[in-house]
Amino acid sequence: MLSLEKIRTQAPRIPISENSSGFKSKFDCVGLFLLSSRNVLECSGTQDSKEILQSPPSRQTKGEKSGQRLSHSFRPENPTELQPKSTVGGQLNESLFLLSSRPTPRTSTAVGLSPGENMTQNLPQKTSPLTKVVSGHLSQQALESQMRELIYTDSDLVVTPIIDNPKIIKQPPTKFDPRILHLPAHSVDKLVFIKDQDWNDFLLQVCSQIDSTERSMGASRAKLNLLCYLCVIAAHRDVATRLLHSPLFQLLIQHLRIAPNWDIRAKVARVIGLLASHTTELQENTPVIEAITVLTELIRENFRNSKLKQCLLPTLGELIYLIATQEEAKRTPGEWGAVPLAVYTVLIRCLREREDHVVNHMAAQIIENVCTTYSAEAQGFITGEIGPVLWYLFRHSTVDSLRITAISALCRITRHSPTAFQNVIEKVGLNSVISSLASAICKAQQYMLTLFTAMLSSGIHLQRLIQEKEFVSTVIRLLDSPSTSIRAKAFLVLLYILIHNHEMLLLSCQARLVMYIERDSRKMAAGKEQQSGNEYLSKCLALLIHHLMQEPPRVLGDILDALASVSGRKHPSTVQAKQLRMCLPLMLVVLHLVTSQVFRPQVVTEEFLFSYGTILSYIKSVDMGETNIDGAIGLMASEEFIKITLSTFEAIIQYPILLKDYCSTVVDYILPPLVSLVQSQNVEWRLFSLRLLSETASLLVNQEVEDGKEVKADTHSNLLALIRDVLLPQYELILTEPDPVPAYALKLLVVMTEHNPTFTRLVEDSKLVPLIFEVILEHQENILGNTMQSVIALLNNLVACKDSNMKLLYEQGLVCHVCNLFTETATLCLDVGNKNNDEIPAALLFSLLDILHGMLTYTSSVVRLALQAQKSGSGGDTQAAEDLLRLSKPLTDLISLLIPLLPNEDPEIFEVSSKCLSMLVQLYGGENPDSLSPRNAENFADLLTSKKDPKEQKLLLKILRRMVTSSEKRLADLKDAGSLLRALEGLGPSGSSSADSAVASLALEILQAVGH
Repeated sequence: MLSLEKIRTQAPRIPISENSSGFKSKFDCVGLFLLSSRNVLECSGTQDSKEILQSPPSRQTKGEKSGQRLSHSFRPENPTELQPKSTVGGQLNESLFLLSSRPTPRTSTAVGLSPGENMTQNLPQKTSPLTKVVSGHLSQQALESQMRELIYTDSDLVVTPIIDNPKIIKQPPTKFDPRILHLPAHSVDKLVFIKDQDWNDFLLQVCSQIDSTERSMGASRAKLNLLCYLCVIAAHRDVATRLLHSPLFQLLIQHLRIAPNWDIRAKVARVIGLLASHTTELQENTPVIEAITVLTELIRENFRNSKLKQCLLPTLGELIYLIATQEEAKRTPGEWGAVPLAVYTVLIRCLREREDHVVNHMAAQIIENVCTTYSAEAQGFITGEIGPVLWYLFRHSTVDSLRITAISALCRITRHSPTAFQNVIEKVGLNSVISSLASAICKAQQYMLTLFTAMLSSGIHLQRLIQEKEFVSTVIRLLDSPSTSIRAKAFLVLLYILIHNHEMLLLSCQARLVMYIERDSRKMAAGKEQQSGNEYLSKCLALLIHHLMQEPPRVLGDILDALASVSGRKHPSTVQAKQLRMCLPLMLVVLHLVTSQVFRPQVVTEEFLFSYGTILSYIKSVDMGETNIDGAIGLMASEEFIKITLSTFEAIIQYPILLKDYCSTVVDYILPPLVSLVQSQNVEWRLFSLRLLSETASLLVNQEVEDGKEVKADTHSNLLALIRDVLLPQYELILTEPDPVPAYALKLLVVMTEHNPTFTRLVEDSKLVPLIFEVILEHQENILGNTMQSVIALLNNLVACKDSNMKLLYEQGLVCHVCNLFTETATLCLDVGNKNNDEIPAALLFSLLDILHGMLTYTSSVVRLALQAQKSGSGGDTQAAEDLLRLSKPLTDLISLLIPLLPNEDPEIFEVSSKCLSMLVQLYGGENPDSLSPRNAENFADLLTSKKDPKEQKLLLKILRRMVTSSEKRLADLKDAGSLLRALEGLGPSGSSSADSAVASLALEILQAVGH
């Protein structure tokens, strides 16, 4: 005989209050009608059942009944079995599913994965739980096979008790009085290990008392007391199994018919129900069908007695569920006989709206439990009316626990036959069902999503559901649910929709689907869901991500086909216009995916960039007027498409690592149309393309420098030729446009000149320097603007380049512009009352100091070479050096600004400023009249006192010495500078502040020059 122990301990049969949703009923059930038996329970000397039931009852351990017993049930049914046998070709035909159809029992047919021939690396680079679920490319058949396995989860198929379910009705504890028991009140522990002879004696005594024909009040009380004792010991698995297969069970069935009063009948039914609930084995000849028949007749004969139905229905349900689980385990239907059809009729009648809600709940609970199994008993509930009846309970009941049980029962019936839910939709309307999904409580939403998933998987109402925008929006809103099961099922429903209706992808992205995917993906990566043992969400999410990663190539391909069909046409046909209206808005989907860290690494491939560049070429054709799509999709839609397309590449270049291996593709296919768009009549596209060009060039160049690699010769030459031949000739017009167009144009020049000496010469040869100086004049009032920042950065690159033609820069006015820029910037930095952000002026000051230092270094080198040639008598031309000194002389005006910059807190500013000041006084001496003004003299005094580094002190003293020895006026100024003289005395040989002899010697020399 096959043991039920394994089967009945595998599916959790817990009260509804312990369900995963955590929802509790707002309703306190009324106590069970006990009739006059209360007199027996309340008699003196009663003994609590806990004293007899030493070991835990099996019903309390039914929380173990999850998993393997239902492992067969958890597998989704094969949707191909839903096809009527008359259909040909395997095509689903919704009209063939009639309300009267009765599906045959299902068998599990899990479809295996077909091995992928071409494995692609479409997985995140970091190891995450998602990468363990889907690997390689899946065919649609394999994908849907995995999806079907995820329709029903453990939490969808939890089995809760029918008898003694506190969510249905709260039972008082069962007690008995051992003084009037008339037999030994053995405890459960003793009964388990009792000898066979003693067991037979015990059983004989029980049967004798129950079969007693005495009808006195005392005899009835004694019989009720004995039945209470049996209720206590029947809650143990081993004892219940032995009692069920003993003559006692047949005797109890007889007493259901012949008991003298309903008190005894109700208690007999309770004993039978507890035996059925806790038994671990059902032998072949056990008369369970007879018990079911008797109970059904009693309910039908007394159908208006709600209290009686509350006593008998739990027992009836437990017996049916016992047979169903046995049939599913043994796979031998009908071994105990067929459940009478009248049983199903009675139970469905108990679901009617006029019934007591406790009766409704018990009937729904029976259907929920039985339909968890794949058995003939479950098939008996599949009728045309069962779905609408359960839906009515779900929608109109005021008790949350009953509503959850009703929708759960409908969910499990739909697992056997999707037509059950189809009947609901056809009767109440899809809009009503969708509205219920949005407003349902959490656990009910989980079951409803399961219902919709089963419908989509079977193909019933498929075309209607995948085109219902309100349905899609409602499902996406459920992604805000705190329940991982609801979010997982919502992802699964959306996956079914997106597989069969690509147009819904745009609506889903607009409803923030990608954001929800990212949020849960981060949780998966952090291991939060795995910590709770819930991998269901990660599996559903991984399948959805896998599908969405295949979408960008398809979307770009459709867009390319649509644009290619109208290329060069001024008036697209109606079909072409329809294709454009359908395909071009999907570019937004690509934008959403490339802005997501989940999809971006897998989406951006060489093929993707090539397709994107081709689309840009078509956009160039549209912008130039060669192709007209405005008439087909409208001007606003056309501009929106171009804007989204450009924004897509802008999103990509924010992550340079994506383009690391595709530099040549970017240069060859994406940059040329971007350069062409710089000539666009549309200011927005012109600005957008310039910004993309400058940022892309910066990305490419900086990546080469960081990696320490040289660009491929072809890529380098192509980029240089593109800018030289196509872009630079347009700069004369571009630089005269309003901001911010010049700023981005200049930023591109900055990027190119920073690491490329060849391009520096190209800028000079293109005669762009005068244009750059004109930009300075036009924007000098806003020195902190982006344009001026780019100008100063570009000048810095030009001056710093060794191959730069400095003579040409000097002749075109470099000195004058640098003086003006430096004066304004230094004034801003030195303004103590300036409350604005000083980061930008400080950055500009650094650049201008570098420019000034480069210019002075160049001038000093030219003068030095001329002096060396003159000294050696080689007859070198000194005129060039003299001309350069004359051109550079305005720089001496900056001495009065360089000296106040020396006390700056930033040591770099002191270093560069002091070097510039040193070179200026070496070249021009003390020509600046403000060199030693009282304020500047005070600055020198403070610096000589505060600086402790001998090198810095020597540099400052050499500057002072050059000033006073080259100009009588500066010498006179020094004589009047008392604080500076005291500082010099402190550094002299007689002072104590200097420990360096060179510093002391320089200080003494300056003091002697002024007569000290």
